[in-house]
Amino acid sequence: MTEILLFHHAQGQTPGLLAFADELRAAGHVVHSPDLYDGKIFTDLDEGVGYAKQVGFATIAERGRRAADGLPNELVYAGFSLGVMPAQELAQTRPGAKGALLFSGAFPASEFGGSWPRGAPLQIHMMEDDEWSAEDLPAARDLVRTIEGAELFLYPGDRHLFADSSLPDYDEGAAKLLMRRVLSFLDNIA
Repeated sequence: MTEILLFHHAQGQTPGLLAFADELRAAGHVVHSPDLYDGKIFTDLDEGVGYAKQVGFATIAERGRRAADGLPNELVYAGFSLGVMPAQELAQTRPGAKGALLFSGAFPASEFGGSWPRGAPLQIHMMEDDEWSAEDLPAARDLVRTIEGAELFLYPGDRHLFADSSLPDYDEGAAKLLMRRVLSFLDNIA
C-alpha cells in the first residue's frame, strides 16, 4: 500500500480524474486528491488554463503545498498536466518523498531547486505528438537522463489528457497501459 497525493489538471476534478484516483484506491493504495479549483470544472482545456492564469500559477502552487499539510512526508506525488507543477515541486522539496508520477507534463529540475531526492523513483507519461506537452518533453528527457531509474513513457498519439475517461482526449488503450505501468511502479515503492 502506497499513499499518494494526486493533483488534477487544468480542467479541474473531472469525473475521469476521480475515477483514476478510485482505480488506484481499488488496487489498495491511499489516494488524496485535493481540489485546487474550489469546485470549478471546465469542459474545455483552454478555459481551464484561463482560469488557472486568472487565479495565478503561484496561487495554484500554494494550494498544492497546503494540500500536503497534515499528510505524512512519505508520499508519492502525482499530477496531471497543471497538477505536475505542485506534484514535482513537492517531490523535490518536501523531505521524505517516496516517488513521483508525472502525467502530460514535466519541469526542469532547476525550477524547484535543481536536485531530485535521492532514491525517489520517477515515472513520466506523455503522448509523443501532444502539442500541450511539446515544450515539456525536453525537461522530461533531461530528468530521465539525470535521475537514476527514472522512466519516460511516450505513447503514440497527440492527445493531452488521454488518461481521463471523462474527456474527449481519452485513449482507452493508452490509459490502460499507463495504469498498468503506474500500478507496477507503486507496487515497487518500499
